[in-house]
Amino acid sequence: MTKEKFGVAVGEETVQEVDELVAECDDLGAAGSEIVEAILTAFVQSETNHVEQIREIIIRKRKGTL
Repeated sequence: MTKEKFGVAVGEETVQEVDELVAECDDLGAAGSEIVEAILTAFVQSETNHVEQIREIIIRKRKGTL
């Protein structure tokens, strides 16, 4: 499987959460990018309505309720 790189800007809270996950997975030697990839993989492979969920997240973030 080939990998595609792309830049993503995230909020400071998200960075802190990812940093905590990296620390908790220290025994695996997982980098932040690997953690983010795992999160995205789990999300897209789940059986939820991704479009609906993403729309809700974006709307809530814009309203400041997330």
